[in-house]
Amino acid sequence: MKYILYSVILSIAFNFLNADELENNADCIILKDENSIICKYTHNRIDEDKHVQFNWIDPMNIISRQRTMTIPAGHGSVYDFRYITGRAPGKWTFEVIDNNISYRTNFIIE
Repeated sequence: MKYILYSVILSIAFNFLNADELENNADCIILKDENSIICKYTHNRIDEDKHVQFNWIDPMNIISRQRTMTIPAGHGSVYDFRYITGRAPGKWTFEVIDNNISYRTNFIIE
């Protein structure tokens, strides 16, 4: 019983340590079979709502979509998605602006 308790305590401690070391990050995945592009922004969890700006920048370097997203208190990420159909082919940029800091990732639409 002691070993189970120690294991649980250590597991919880490591989870908190890892959560504090989390870096803010933007990432996208293309799901061709679902005709979707899903982009996610991950950040350290905080105890209040947070507003971030999402920019979808097309291959001509024009913002094709701009949204303000709310990350609810205690949540670690927020998602946005678009359909592939109707998007210009080429290198796209997904940008998140959080507290005047830009986080970017790129993806290719063929």
